[in-house]
Amino acid sequence: MSISRRKFLGWIGAAGLATTVGCRAEAAGKHFTGYPGSGGVLHDATLCIGCRVCEAACNEVNNLPEPEKPFKDQAVLENRRRTDAKAYTIVNKYEAGRDAGKPLFRKNQCNHCLEPACASACFVEAFTKTPSGAVVYDPSVCVGCRYCMIACPFEIPAYEYDNATTPVVQKCTMCHPRLQKGKLPGCVEKCPTESLAYGERKDLIRIARERIRKHPERYVDHIYGEHEMGGTSWLYLSGVPFTQVGLREDLGVTPAPQLTKGALGAVPMVVGLWPVFLTGVWAMSKRKEKIASEEQQDAVTAAIELANGEAAEKLAAAMEKAEKDKETAIEKEVKKAVEEAEKAWEEKAASAGEEPDAGAQDEEEES
Repeated sequence: MSISRRKFLGWIGAAGLATTVGCRAEAAGKHFTGYPGSGGVLHDATLCIGCRVCEAACNEVNNLPEPEKPFKDQAVLENRRRTDAKAYTIVNKYEAGRDAGKPLFRKNQCNHCLEPACASACFVEAFTKTPSGAVVYDPSVCVGCRYCMIACPFEIPAYEYDNATTPVVQKCTMCHPRLQKGKLPGCVEKCPTESLAYGERKDLIRIARERIRKHPERYVDHIYGEHEMGGTSWLYLSGVPFTQVGLREDLGVTPAPQLTKGALGAVPMVVGLWPVFLTGVWAMSKRKEKIASEEQQDAVTAAIELANGEAAEKLAAAMEKAEKDKETAIEKEVKKAVEEAEKAWEEKAASAGEEPDAGAQDEEEES
């Protein structure tokens, strides 16, 4: 298999960037409580009516493809859905209302953790927690390992499997480009029931506590996201236990980097060897492209057959043949060098008008 120089250098660059992750992981020992004035969103599930207007707004502001079924089609709520590369947010229905026969709805998207698991697992630092509260993604450095998908406890990052040329990881960005322009996230701006509210995280927590205080009969006495996984910028209020609206309550309060820093500390040592390994792959690939003799090609073919599960003895035979070819090549080179030396000596002797003297030639060769 031929490897292009561009792809090879890209791998080397990724490996070089990865060597910085050790310090980053080890520095995670101190809990990060968020940037001063960091923003967030409060989702009050008791006010959500499952209209899916937030989905349509997200689709519009992020230029996502139209879904197979229109956003006004409520039939999709009969199936449990999750976010994907073409839908950064979705609304699910839960038959768990306090009022008999009344379903609950909850919007699902990236929770924008204060210390994101996706960022702690990403050795090229493609994910960044911004002062606005959003966790953003840089596709230009992503190597497609998809560790972020495995690390996320909320199963949010999605990969563009149907994009064969430049696949990237897709997820909610809290409309970070809009926030930088002083605008609201698209879903917050369009929500007709004010189930979603954007503001500084500390203010949203204060508002949530006040709602719980004023209406203890309406809410569970807990703000989901205030402490889960070290805290998130997306917060939730609910009238039923959060597990009944699809949120995990087994995550604890320890930030993701503290859980992963031990394992990630070994990453620099491993990825530091990548340039050496890839250089070897590159050299072998280039040498393979220049092979001229049929015997050497047979040896390579035998090695490939072995990799595909063919008989192991073919590899041994191919290696032995390659070694003989190597010895033959060396002998040819030595013989050629000796002949060239003899010819040069004879020409030198002829130009001096002397007869070749075998003894002198041997003495010259020894010198």
